[in-house]
Amino acid sequence: MQKKALITIIGRQKFDSDNDKIEMKTVGTIDCDEDNYIIRYNEELENSTVPIRARLNIAKDESRVEMMKSGPYSSCLIIEKSKRHLCNYGTEYGDMLMGIFGKNIENEYNENEGSFNFSYEIDINGAVSSQNEVTILYKINE
Repeated sequence: MQKKALITIIGRQKFDSDNDKIEMKTVGTIDCDEDNYIIRYNEELENSTVPIRARLNIAKDESRVEMMKSGPYSSCLIIEKSKRHLCNYGTEYGDMLMGIFGKNIENEYNENEGSFNFSYEIDINGAVSSQNEVTILYKINE
């Protein structure tokens, strides 16, 4: 059953000695089917009236995460433990093809609040570009 939730997304990116952290809070929904937790939310872009719609399918068995975004720029990233996938990532400057190597996926799901954590490496033309970690916290709105 789809439930409204306050969603906090924390993204950390490491490249060489540079570290970056981005945090976003939004309202979205959380749902589940037989195999996945499903999170949906919108991202507002600067200088755009059309939001990006995001959907994450996070496998209950902690094996895979699919991050799909649609709107002005579309992308689909597949993060699977110990596997590399070639994924399309849309930007305002055009599409990029990136390698995504999944490192870790952890779920802490319960009825009212919880978290999802996953980490992955991005490579471009076979060279590691960055190490990334995403934490998604949710709290069900009553």
